[in-house]
Amino acid sequence: MEKILVVDDSMTYRGIISSILEDYNLVMAEDGSKAIEKLNKYDDIDIMILDLKMPVMDGFQVLSEVKKERKFKDIPVLILTNVDEIESEIRGLEAGAVDYIRKPINADSLQKRIEVHRDLIRARKEIIKKNEELEERVKYRTKQLELSRKITIDALTGLLEIRDVESSNHTRRTQCIMKVLGEKLLNDSPYSKSLNKLKVEEIYKTCPLHDIGKVGVLDSILLKPGKLTDYEYEEMKKHVKYGVDALIKNVPTEEDLPLVGTALNIIAHHHEKFDGTGYPKGLKGTDISIEGRMMGIVDVYDALSSKRVYKNAFPHEKSMEIIISERGKHFDPIIVDAFIKIQDDVIKIIKEYGADDE
Repeated sequence: MEKILVVDDSMTYRGIISSILEDYNLVMAEDGSKAIEKLNKYDDIDIMILDLKMPVMDGFQVLSEVKKERKFKDIPVLILTNVDEIESEIRGLEAGAVDYIRKPINADSLQKRIEVHRDLIRARKEIIKKNEELEERVKYRTKQLELSRKITIDALTGLLEIRDVESSNHTRRTQCIMKVLGEKLLNDSPYSKSLNKLKVEEIYKTCPLHDIGKVGVLDSILLKPGKLTDYEYEEMKKHVKYGVDALIKNVPTEEDLPLVGTALNIIAHHHEKFDGTGYPKGLKGTDISIEGRMMGIVDVYDALSSKRVYKNAFPHEKSMEIIISERGKHFDPIIVDAFIKIQDDVIKIIKEYGADDE
């Protein structure tokens, strides 16, 4: 049963209201200051019946205090007025009261008004409960969707590991470096306005797919220890198209499109160069997506600092020297500058996940 706070300096009227609303859980207060004390003491007050004319602290002052406190804002207040106090009724309603009860109190009228507000409270509580249940279902569905995305991405990148094209450490390193780089660009670069937290998160989640198209390239080319012939190099370059085609043919649902769009940009653009000499389309400058420009520098750095079938690992200093030498040519100058600033984090990531140099 609902709990009602009755605030009136008249013991007589408190007694009358108690007898009329005997089926409810009533809390009594003889003035405004005591009413505030009761509101703070009980966190389950559903309705307040408030007399306007009281000593110590009148009803208008109570309404003012209730309006200030967020925790009291949903408590409906019914004001008690005399028949000839129309102006006080209006003032009370303007101050936040939702209804009024006139003295002398009519039992049927009071009962009916309380029932109306009781039903409204119950309806509101039911809506809140349903919303909470809906939020829990949405959270569950979102968690399941996130898990399915992760499983899909892990399964696809696992294909590269099975073929010895990439290692799991390469995936972890590039993911971690992309996240740190994205956060740096978001918080401390001219690109802070074109990025947001959601975009950085999408880049982090999808960057492992950047070389997924390599599953379509022959092992004799992928794993060749020496320099590729012109023909082999052209075949190798096709991994970008294979990756894009595989993703386009398997776009899941509309809710996944932003994530898929980011993945497509990473796959399609990570071999483009800032000066327009990259592949597959020879895009130049900011025509290359920012995620593609980021992946380009991270992928090259990891290739330089790791052992591959065709080369030994370079130390961090040598790798950075090469990266910096390509500023404005292969790489976006702004992203190079950000990469320089996150060197300490990059070194920690390399140490944590190894550099595939054994």
